Amino acid sequence: MEQQSFSQTKQLVYAALGIALVFICTVFVNVRLPIAANGGLIHLGNVPLFIIAILYGRYLGALAGGIGMALFDVVGGWFLWAPFTLVIVGLMGYTVGAICEKHRSLTAYVLALAAACLIKVVGYYGAEGVIYGNLLAPMTSVPGNLVQIGVASVIVLPIVVKLRKHVAVISWAASRK
Repeated sequence: MEQQSFSQTKQLVYAALGIALVFICTVFVNVRLPIAANGGLIHLGNVPLFIIAILYGRYLGALAGGIGMALFDVVGGWFLWAPFTLVIVGLMGYTVGAICEKHRSLTAYVLALAAACLIKVVGYYGAEGVIYGNLLAPMTSVPGNLVQIGVASVIVLPIVVKLRKHVAVISWAASRK
């Protein structure tokens, strides 16, 4: 019983740290784009999101990404985007984590990040279409979304390859069984 409590406490701490890291990297390392209809935003919040999802799995990836970035939307003046962000980025974290739980190779990591990129582009395109009532305006956000995931991927891949070799990581999913 005591071991299970420790495990749940550990999971809660990892989730809180993941949410905080995603939030902080989104808040403090971002650039607003003048080209998109809503101003657009490029940030490094995806870096901790992807690292967490790859190392700790789908559940922690979904929680850290979805809640961390939705929290940024709420406090950063993008309140209307928060529900969309919660779902889209949560799905990104879940997908990356799910792929990387089953396959622990550089190829799997690249495919997982490509899947996250597709989810981001399609998800935010749809969200902008709903918010603006126009399916043409969201096209201006696609380049920024591609750059955002591309930059995060270039940063994340060498980090997770090194961490996988040198750190014993306990998967969130494995500890839930």
